[in-house]
Amino acid sequence: MTELPFKFFDCDNHFYEATDAYTRHLDPALSRRAMQWAQIDGKTRLLVGGKINRFIPNPTFDPVAKPGAMDEYFRGRNPKSAGTIELFGELEPIRPEYRDRDARLALMDAQGMQGAILLPTLGVGMEQALIDDRPALVAAVHAYNQWMDEDWGFAYHERIFAAPYITLVDADAAIRELEWALERDARFTVMVGGPVMTAAGGRSPADPMFDPFWARVSEAGITTLYHSGDTRYSAYLTDWGENSHTEAFRATAFRSLSSANAIQDTIASMLAHGLFHRFPRLRVGQIESGSDWVFHLFEKLTKSYGQTPHLYPEDPRETFKRHVWVSPFYEDRLGALKDLIAVDRILMGSDYPHVEGLADPASYIKDLRNFDYTAEECEKVMRHNGIGLSQRLPA
Repeated sequence: MTELPFKFFDCDNHFYEATDAYTRHLDPALSRRAMQWAQIDGKTRLLVGGKINRFIPNPTFDPVAKPGAMDEYFRGRNPKSAGTIELFGELEPIRPEYRDRDARLALMDAQGMQGAILLPTLGVGMEQALIDDRPALVAAVHAYNQWMDEDWGFAYHERIFAAPYITLVDADAAIRELEWALERDARFTVMVGGPVMTAAGGRSPADPMFDPFWARVSEAGITTLYHSGDTRYSAYLTDWGENSHTEAFRATAFRSLSSANAIQDTIASMLAHGLFHRFPRLRVGQIESGSDWVFHLFEKLTKSYGQTPHLYPEDPRETFKRHVWVSPFYEDRLGALKDLIAVDRILMGSDYPHVEGLADPASYIKDLRNFDYTAEECEKVMRHNGIGLSQRLPA
């Protein structure tokens, strides 16, 4: 493993959900409307809303691919044109540290990791599957968060910071879920990007109807994370004739080239609708969506502000730089990103133990060094920035 002169803080770690993550605390009367397991053609399938869910090919996660199995692929190197199954390699039984927090702490010690944000794997793909049954969605999210708190904790030993999932489809329910999480010392919450599909129709997360929620987030001084997942934008691909759009690792040439980006438009909507000026303490982190979208957004912000400066309280690029933290992929343009938003807003994230992440999280520093990050800048990205977000802002 890569040795560092400091203990690092990883802002993109994951657990693999227990098979009862959604069902342990779910009202059995809702099981047919929400999540249940079934044996179909000899295989264990997850049913969501009564339909087989294919967001994750094997949602039992046993067996599962080894960490970092697709590292080279995500660096753009696949000279043998191997398919997904070949790239995954030989699967292995699920490791204890993927589901047990004390085993994970022992692994973190071995990896030289001070702390980590623990994020959903299956959990970021469920909202859209239940979007037409909002009461079932709200109940399933709460059951899931109860499991997460029970198995992982939201600030376990001040080292494991599991992020409860929040959906805004019911604004009042979102506040209740937030209050429940805050009572259990949550430092982060996580959502997926894209429009919020309320009973009244699609809305920006910056719509004033959500102001009571954001006011409480601001008052609590915690950090809101947006993570990639199944969003309204996933359906966009079907309009182009792409099949199986809900499978996370279904690779097609067009999928790798298309430009629809939920996180870019989510942050754009927050800037366009003045969310950060109504709530100047808000901190938003973007995880596992890379950083290419930041450059595209800045180009659009430059033109929009030049054309209509009267629509913004200030240059929206400056607003972004105060309120948004970005976790770039290790293969991204890390030097250009530092020049654009400054090193204080960049978060290290290994995506461990996912196949598209790093098998050795500490090796992220090699990519920073390749882009001439100084020793001080490396430590900011790989330690101080994440630790800072894990602490609530003072009242």
